[in-house]
Amino acid sequence: MSIGQLMKRSIKSDGVASWIKDQIALGKWSLGMKIPSQRVLAEDLSVNRSTVIAALEQLKADGIIEGVMGKGTIVANNTWSLLASLPPDNKPASQTAHTGIIDLSKGELAEDVFPENYLNDILSRVSGKINSLGYEDRGGYEPLREAIAGYMTRQGTPVTPSSILIVSGAMQGFQLIASGLLEHHSSILLEEPSYLYSIHTFQSLGMSLKGIQMDHEGLRPELLQSAWTSGQKGALYTIPCFHNPTGILMSEARRKEILSYCSSNRLPIIEDDIYRDLWLDAPPPPSLKSMDSSGNVLYIGSLSKTLSPGLRIGWIAGTDSVIERLSNVKMQADYGTSSLSQRVAAEWLGEGLYEHHLEYVRKELLKRRQAASASLQRHLSDLAEWTIPSGGFFIWLRLNQNISLKELYTEALNEGILFHPGSIYTEGTSRAIRLSFGYAPPDQFEEGIKRMKKWIIALSK
Repeated sequence: MSIGQLMKRSIKSDGVASWIKDQIALGKWSLGMKIPSQRVLAEDLSVNRSTVIAALEQLKADGIIEGVMGKGTIVANNTWSLLASLPPDNKPASQTAHTGIIDLSKGELAEDVFPENYLNDILSRVSGKINSLGYEDRGGYEPLREAIAGYMTRQGTPVTPSSILIVSGAMQGFQLIASGLLEHHSSILLEEPSYLYSIHTFQSLGMSLKGIQMDHEGLRPELLQSAWTSGQKGALYTIPCFHNPTGILMSEARRKEILSYCSSNRLPIIEDDIYRDLWLDAPPPPSLKSMDSSGNVLYIGSLSKTLSPGLRIGWIAGTDSVIERLSNVKMQADYGTSSLSQRVAAEWLGEGLYEHHLEYVRKELLKRRQAASASLQRHLSDLAEWTIPSGGFFIWLRLNQNISLKELYTEALNEGILFHPGSIYTEGTSRAIRLSFGYAPPDQFEEGIKRMKKWIIALSK
């Protein structure tokens, strides 16, 4: 059986499993109740019996149903196990566990982009320096804070170690800012589309997202001004460097204009700058943080996109008093980021290895970007529009035809292709998809685009 056939069966069985979970969640099938037989379910749902069997096996693995001798299959759990099996909102189903998948969705670099044995070498160096692994200072491992401060200063954003808080990846940085600084019912202004729409960090705390359109220079200041009233509760969240998902690089003039407006109108800024180091054509403009003289910008950096997502090392840079407040909030949450990960990161940044590593990564990304650009030009030049980014690894593809992205996603998945539909990055409708050229090898990217083209043409008829 082909991968495509296996996936079709998987998608159908997922639908059957979801229907059964709905019956349990709605109280139609109660705890301990015997569910209909495989034959009855297959007839009622108009699917093959093998599809029903696959769905039941999935629900048994989730602990929701179980087979009982003499009783048949019964509902075994209708609370935590049921809740844990429900898919997250607004996120495409992950299929990366299947072999043979061409993953054009992943927002990270492939392992073969990194120098061979780079991590083993650094771990060996760190192991010889460790005497104990206890809790670190509330703000993080001091040598790492010093190394980050030195690196940021060399890159044009002068900061001190005391103005940095080490966090377990950028995601934790968002959570700490949302829970520790922002008020309930605040408005978060952000680019439309934006990565932030795909997570629920702020909405879960009662905050609303308000999108602002962009042009080729980034967020449009005149729309920002019409969306904000001085004295309002909230903040501006922005990704000025190689924006996720569009790849747009905000110009220096635009940065100054936005910073000036926000400072004058008491609109605090969260600058998500985790893609800054992945520039490919030329270094990006100065960060908003580097031009901020009033403490209005909280800066978020991370090593997840450039070094290793598994390290879970990120940081927040701000005024000392704000960092102190966030440090207290973090301490109550987890008592500190992994001490070992912090020491590994400090070794990289403190010895200048990181800059050398980035040179290698940029060369490899340039090759992948060139190959991706050529693939798109060969296969989709008459079906879509896009702009090749000057850094990062995302391409925002805008389809010319008004086709169903849900159908395209499903059919592409049946073909073994995974991408992110634009709808998860916006509150409105979208005819765009986000492609990543940083993870799939160039030959797989080429094959993925060829297969997608077939379905774009088919669905547009």
